[in-house]
Amino acid sequence: MTNWAFVLAGGGSLGAVQAGMLLELIAAGVRPDLVVGVSAGALNGAFLAYDPSPSTAERIAELWRRISTREALGLSWQSLLGVLGLRGHIADARGLKGLLERELPYREFSATQVPLHIVAADEASGAEVLLSSGNVPEAVLASTAIPGVFAPVMIAGRRLVDGVVASGTPIATAVRLGATRLIVLPCGFTCANKAVPRHAVGRAMHAITLLGARQLRQDFEHYADRVSLRLVPPLCPLTHSSYDYSQGATLIAAARESTRRWLDAGGLDRGGFPHELAVHSH
Repeated sequence: MTNWAFVLAGGGSLGAVQAGMLLELIAAGVRPDLVVGVSAGALNGAFLAYDPSPSTAERIAELWRRISTREALGLSWQSLLGVLGLRGHIADARGLKGLLERELPYREFSATQVPLHIVAADEASGAEVLLSSGNVPEAVLASTAIPGVFAPVMIAGRRLVDGVVASGTPIATAVRLGATRLIVLPCGFTCANKAVPRHAVGRAMHAITLLGARQLRQDFEHYADRVSLRLVPPLCPLTHSSYDYSQGATLIAAARESTRRWLDAGGLDRGGFPHELAVHSH
């Protein structure tokens, strides 16, 4: 069994890609001794850190197979209030909150088998806020609260939003926490669809995934010579939007296959920046 710090990036509905990666990594005996997650990666990380086992990896995958766009984004007639400027957000986090209340088998950070750290951002300054204690569902909701799409989450007197604003793939955070062997699970980004989503929420999520991809390249170049850093290649070409939650099963199956190939080819023994992660289009 091999232990690494697992760094789980953000990516909206492409968090299903991460679920496929986890299925293969856990099946291969790769285990985390630290979990750092942001946005969609915070959701996956919250389950993983509690019990990093094959059954938990399958549970995460099943959640992504079942979740719908309506549940994930909470869009309704009330979303029009946000569009008209009558409230500060468009979508509603009640669906995700309900999912966490139903499915997450614990509430406090102290209950996890391995240390869990969730990255959010201060709404006013954009500064990283690392959540490592207290209520896990609240931390996940804060880390996934895309500005303008979801309402900020108040924790310890601070209004917190999506952690991607501060760190799309929190490699630096894991290193500050003492990690020296990191395996990064990026969700990737839509690279083979010529049209940017027309819906306001879709545009915001598309921008967030591109921001995260660019930050990942910068962090890799900064830390590759300081720590043992492995990046699991995401899917490419990818046509699925980070706004569309209807393709979970397809993304999971494809990510399982690509991750299996990467492992079989000795991916854990090699560094380097996967070409799939360089911002590009087809």
